[in-house]
Amino acid sequence: MSEQLKVPTMAEYMAEGKQPEVLFWVGCAGSFDDRAKKITKAFVKILNKSNVDFAVLGTEEGCTGDPAKRSGNEFLFQMQAMTNIEVLNAYEITKIVTTCPHCFNTMKNEYPELGGKYEVMHHTQFLKSLLNDGRLTIEGGQFKGKRITFHDPCFLGRGNGVYEAPRDLIRKLDAELVEMKSCKSRGLCCGAGGAQMFKDAEKGDKEINVERTEEAMEIKPEIIAAGCPFCNTMMTDGVKAKDQESKIEVMDIAELIANADDL
Repeated sequence: MSEQLKVPTMAEYMAEGKQPEVLFWVGCAGSFDDRAKKITKAFVKILNKSNVDFAVLGTEEGCTGDPAKRSGNEFLFQMQAMTNIEVLNAYEITKIVTTCPHCFNTMKNEYPELGGKYEVMHHTQFLKSLLNDGRLTIEGGQFKGKRITFHDPCFLGRGNGVYEAPRDLIRKLDAELVEMKSCKSRGLCCGAGGAQMFKDAEKGDKEINVERTEEAMEIKPEIIAAGCPFCNTMMTDGVKAKDQESKIEVMDIAELIANADDL
């Protein structure tokens, strides 16, 4: 990357006695997974270009506890959640944006009863709000006229009823939005949720992500758009399993916008 990304930390803001407009919660995948790091960078590029005053927690950010809770370890979840809530409340955070629907769902719906009450937004919702406010402009660029389908992440779609924000952003790229037969409230899981991402597959005759990829292949998209780092990994693996890498790309919405405009 040629230009330098500007990513201030909350500690730096605190030292200057300032408060950012929004805290960007990066999440474990966005911090440590090589593929998901590209999503993080793309989102930061957009935030920089839109002049959004944001900060990250950096080394003070811990796992939200979603995988622990989904796999049945409530004790570990509460420990992880309380640690994060103490940090967030100490910084007087009110608004959070994250590129991970798992972090989004956990902080939005499960942190309040533990004392963590914040306005939490998924990055597609936040980008849509920037677009509405005239702070972000989206150009079709290289994606103009491309056939793009959107895979609904479970915790974004059925879990929290967010369906239109990502689709509105895709339409702004002047792309042809095509829907899979299982979409929106009838969406099909990629197979990674419920901490399944971190365990071996159970017995069966087909992986869920392969089933989902086959559904996508039926409508012949050039790009499968995702809004979740786990979905991104699972759909990429599905595309590889079907030997479709030369025909189908898997990209996060933030990457589409950043790359279209070549930020």
